[in-house]
Amino acid sequence: MYQDHFALTQLPFRLTPDTALFYALPPHLEAIQMTLAALSMGEGFIQISGEVGTGKTLVCRMLVRQLPSQYELAYLPTPAMSGRELRAALAKELGLHPQDDQLLLTESLHRVLIEHKRAGRTVVVLLDEAQALPDDALEALRLLGNLETEQEKLLHIVLLGQPELDVRLSAPKLRQFRQRITFRAVLRPLDLAETVSYIDHRLTQAGGADGLMPLARQKDIWHASGGIPRLINLLCHKALIVACSAGHAVIQKADVRAAITDTQAARQPRWQFPVLWGWS
Repeated sequence: MYQDHFALTQLPFRLTPDTALFYALPPHLEAIQMTLAALSMGEGFIQISGEVGTGKTLVCRMLVRQLPSQYELAYLPTPAMSGRELRAALAKELGLHPQDDQLLLTESLHRVLIEHKRAGRTVVVLLDEAQALPDDALEALRLLGNLETEQEKLLHIVLLGQPELDVRLSAPKLRQFRQRITFRAVLRPLDLAETVSYIDHRLTQAGGADGLMPLARQKDIWHASGGIPRLINLLCHKALIVACSAGHAVIQKADVRAAITDTQAARQPRWQFPVLWGWS
């Protein structure tokens, strides 16, 4: 593996989200700060959306780490198949035994939320892959979001999902749910400067030598990835593998070209000839 070849202390471009390598780039930092600010203001529904690979799961994990102590976390990483299952999953997260009687289950949830509030703690639900929720689960969330005291909400719900969630919520039958989302952040792709900072940070954290991936090669990866962090990781990982196999001390143009050609989701260069290979 290239880790030994390049004298790295760890693999810098794992595809699984790694909070130890988190780099506070503007799109992710803005989403985290917006969510924490909205929670501090007592907002009921908050949405974070982004295309596949833009870092929603990583943002979710960083929120888990950064939530202030007064919040009680309920993390639902996999969307429920129905409103009934969603309520049951939330009940389990809060230490309740799910019940078949949905009215009793809702009453139990209301009671435990009030108990948490009296103890000075507010429950925050982080719900990943929210675009996959069926309509009755979204309706269940809306009704749970109605649970409140005379002054404040008993439950805060943070939805993380792909842009398809916005399409779903634009339907007239879901307008009541859409109106309850008061704060929304969008995870955009990284620009060139952010991509270079991201790659340099990952390589530095892994003990990579200066100049291991030259700026020109980072620009190629930015063009091919469109600034999508997951694709950046994949292309860098493949380029390091190719360079290691070829015995190169630094990443060459041919290494990056091979990585891009091998990645179906990557944008391919305009010119494919070795001498003219490039983007414009």
